[in-house]
Amino acid sequence: MNRPAHSFVLQSIPQPTCWHNLPSVTLSDATLKARKARVIAQMQRLALDALVVYADKEHGGNFEYLTGFIPRFEEALLVLHQSGEAVLVLGNENLKLARYARLENRVLHAPWFSLPNQPMTHDVTLAELLQQAGLTDKLRVGVAGWKLFTGTQDVPEQMFDVPYFIMQTLHAAVTPGTAVVNATGVFISPDSGARVVNNANELAHYEYGANLASTAILTALNAIEPGKTEKQIGACLAAQGQPHNVISIAATGERFANAGLYPGDKIITLGDKFSLTTSYKGGLSSRAAYVVHDASELMPEVANYLDVVAIPYYRAVVAWLENLRVGVTGGEIYALIESVLPKAEYHWHLNPGHLVADEEWLCSPIAPGSSQTLKSGMLLQIDIIPSRAGYAGASIEDTVALADTALREQLASEYPDLWARVQHRRAYITSTLNIQLPEEVLPFSNTVGYLRPWLLDKSSALVCKN
Repeated sequence: MNRPAHSFVLQSIPQPTCWHNLPSVTLSDATLKARKARVIAQMQRLALDALVVYADKEHGGNFEYLTGFIPRFEEALLVLHQSGEAVLVLGNENLKLARYARLENRVLHAPWFSLPNQPMTHDVTLAELLQQAGLTDKLRVGVAGWKLFTGTQDVPEQMFDVPYFIMQTLHAAVTPGTAVVNATGVFISPDSGARVVNNANELAHYEYGANLASTAILTALNAIEPGKTEKQIGACLAAQGQPHNVISIAATGERFANAGLYPGDKIITLGDKFSLTTSYKGGLSSRAAYVVHDASELMPEVANYLDVVAIPYYRAVVAWLENLRVGVTGGEIYALIESVLPKAEYHWHLNPGHLVADEEWLCSPIAPGSSQTLKSGMLLQIDIIPSRAGYAGASIEDTVALADTALREQLASEYPDLWARVQHRRAYITSTLNIQLPEEVLPFSNTVGYLRPWLLDKSSALVCKN
């Protein structure tokens, strides 16, 4: 790992380019077929005769990975057999979606998954329904929720993040002696999960969301002015009718007053801290800084914010970007950030970087001592969160992809417009920000590396000086 030898200065530079009204990229039939094959290969590796995939609106990514949809406002199950047979177990209002699913399926109606006081009458019990899905006479059944349990005191195979009534019924449905185990890792284990590496079609599909989020975030940054409300800035974070995959943040002053999580009627005041976040499938963008024109407008006790928080944080982000490589281990990246931004001083505590997909946080190979390697096709979010008592935070969270030579050539050939955007973003990062970006790091967000510490000075940002 190379620690950056750069110095950093605040300098007047052009803002990054954004792209508006891009078309979405649909996942191909070939991609969906390959996804199913990857999941079945993982089932075979783990000797799973069947895999029960749980979903609800908040936790539908693994289900959607194979079916193409999430069960809106209901629970759902996908029972996938090692033979390839797929059974969808759906509530009242999702039955209609079975015929549109991206994999061939047999559908069973489970009214217990429906909303309160909707009709829940049925001729069989839920356990009998799961038996109809083919869960009898299996030796080993996996259950995929959405969470990996990795605590030192955990017994991961026997911890389930699935509603109790479903797990209780599942145990009643299988033949006595059948092993029922947590198999969420089939999808999201950082070293072998089916979802952690993307093909060219998937990357193009997700770049749409990363572009959307970063375009919205820059639009919102440029709209910040004293006298406006959080809601007025928060309105900039909605884009093209697409669903957010996190709660959007447009918060001035102290966050969470009255336990509020959403943009409210608070009025932006000169000198305020400000936090801003939006995210769509494929990418989150986040910013945190001060509502000032320059340091002279800060309160005296935080007048050294640039040197105490913003520049040390930016140094860590630059180190992260310049050392990201196919084949580097998560432990090496973690140790690098610890060396340039010591946790004891800057009080970050989450993984400094994680994988992105339909969810904002899929999983992370970056952890102390991790031997898990970063792979071509991974989609990563910069996520280093410093905290210094009394100061505003600093944040430029954005999304990049890793792509080896073959994948880069495929992207350039099959998605030339995407490739042109990536090259434009790379040129800005390397020539304007002077960040030495490795060839295999593809910026999917328009604002990668762009840190504006004074939100009312819309022309200045930090840059590297070699």
